Amino acid sequence: MLNILGQILIYVVPFLLVLTFIVTIHELGHFLIARAFNVKIDRFAIGFGRALLSRTDKHGTEWRLGWMPLGGYVKFSGDLDASSVPDEAGLAELRRRVLAENGPAAVRDYFHFKPVWQRALITAGGPVANFILAIVIFTLLFSLLGVDLRPARVAAVDAGSPAAIAGFQAGDVITGINGKPVRDVSDVITRASLSAGTALAFTVERAGAPIELVATPERKMVDDPIAGRVGVGRIGLGLVRTEARHVRYNVFQAVGEGVRQTGEILGTTLTYLGRIFTGRESGDQLSGPLGIAKASGALTNAAVAANPDPGAMSLNLLFTFISLAATLSIGIGFMNLLPIPVLDGGHLVFYAYEAVAKKPVAAKVQEAGYRVGLALLAGLMLFATWNDLQKLNLFKFLGGLVS
Repeated sequence: MLNILGQILIYVVPFLLVLTFIVTIHELGHFLIARAFNVKIDRFAIGFGRALLSRTDKHGTEWRLGWMPLGGYVKFSGDLDASSVPDEAGLAELRRRVLAENGPAAVRDYFHFKPVWQRALITAGGPVANFILAIVIFTLLFSLLGVDLRPARVAAVDAGSPAAIAGFQAGDVITGINGKPVRDVSDVITRASLSAGTALAFTVERAGAPIELVATPERKMVDDPIAGRVGVGRIGLGLVRTEARHVRYNVFQAVGEGVRQTGEILGTTLTYLGRIFTGRESGDQLSGPLGIAKASGALTNAAVAANPDPGAMSLNLLFTFISLAATLSIGIGFMNLLPIPVLDGGHLVFYAYEAVAKKPVAAKVQEAGYRVGLALLAGLMLFATWNDLQKLNLFKFLGGLVS
């Protein structure tokens, strides 16, 4: 029993805390822009379920803390359906109700009667807040802690590997891939991992002179301590990891690095999804809540094991959770911008149509889109959960129980 409680504390609690924090920032992005446009807001909730704490501010907004730490939400006055994009009939009904209850002056305070460009900005505010959060976190980490940059120096070349065929030699330093500079050894690993079956042009420094080598990573199954067993691209290089140059940036440099890091994570995500849709990746690196909880638990264990001193351990845990929050915040912001009707990106598509057609999307179209969006999200979650269960070897475990 104690072991189960310990696993929950290590794997589940950090994940829920980080997730709730990220979603709160996301909803705060919607809230702040809506407040700037004088939108009437009924509730800002952190968590779901019965309220543990609740108070109403001078604007009539209820601030609520729910007992289930699974995110949060903002409820605008007049939300009529789950998609928050009522059609013409719904808008007419809402207008009649507002006029009857509060008079003509109140109509302009409702989200659904704001100009379409304001509604679009309010909707985009959530994902943008996620990206800003990531940039702020990276800025703090780069300015306060700095970063270790390690040159991508080749230590060994596997016989018969793509790298050997391409002509790599021990001592080579990789300085670029497909024309993009390589700043750290991790750049090479990440690019090769996402390029199985795709030729890469490497710029290599050898004996002080640059040369060009072309290698095609081959897919291999590897056991990642955080992601589990996944298929990634490998070219067969052993890279030196002991050479490190510690760099600590000033505030302005750190902001630039934070923007760059956020952009790189977004670019990597887009590249991976593009390869899935073109059939070049199986999608086994996609993770759902189980996989993310496992990753947060693994990071927690690593932070605890790094230094047994209570003070150092606390700092390690703090910075680990902060780093995890930055990465997850980018993922949540990106996911919400997907053009799926139940997400912010789907709402933006509806508003784009309304801006062009001068009328909201028809109710039947919205309803169909909402159902399709739910089905797509459910399918994505099931696929990601299937990946997580396979990585956790649950099916082998169950097979052992019944054999």
